Amino acid sequence: MLRGFYFITEQRLSREGIISDVRQAISAGVCAVQYRNKEASTREMFEEALKLRKICRKTPLIINDRVDIALAVKADGVHLGQDDMPIKSARKILGKNKIIGLTAHSLPEAEEAQKQGADYLGVSPIFLTHTKNDAGKPVGTGLIIKIKSKCRVPIVAIGGISLENAEEVVQAGADALCAVSAVVTKVNLSGEIKKFQRLFDNRCLRKDSVTNLADF
Repeated sequence: MLRGFYFITEQRLSREGIISDVRQAISAGVCAVQYRNKEASTREMFEEALKLRKICRKTPLIINDRVDIALAVKADGVHLGQDDMPIKSARKILGKNKIIGLTAHSLPEAEEAQKQGADYLGVSPIFLTHTKNDAGKPVGTGLIIKIKSKCRVPIVAIGGISLENAEEVVQAGADALCAVSAVVTKVNLSGEIKKFQRLFDNRCLRKDSVTNLADF
């Protein structure tokens, strides 16, 4: 199950390049790596994804949008947008054991994604973001709460998340979160990711405290 920090690559903002970023992200214990590189050609994506496949031995490697690249490099799965290949078609190509995530901007989209067999939902954009130009209007943490009440699949919150607002996202029920610019632009990428990871650890501690109090 996805839990914690979900890392998405971003070539435009990276200080040291995607390969270095992913190595640091894995050292920080991220729950998954999504390879996204809008600047690269198909050949460049293929070659870079091959390198990442070798690095991500124990961490799930998810390819953004490109089912063909995911299949070619034997990635663990693919993340699709609302305008990408339908989940059922992607499943036929990749097989039943691969991870397929889908972006959802509303409750109806989330419910339909679950119905179609999505393994997780990328709910976005939670807050205003400048990392993705076509992200759309912020949906807020309220949408996370609504989706959690209706859907069983894990939620990965994405868009405009920083250390200042991440706790709100975690408390709303997100199983994982991604904060692209908040980590890839920093000198110590691994250290920044660990700060976000602690928020999930703290949530578990709070839940345990409530459970223990209930025993008295």
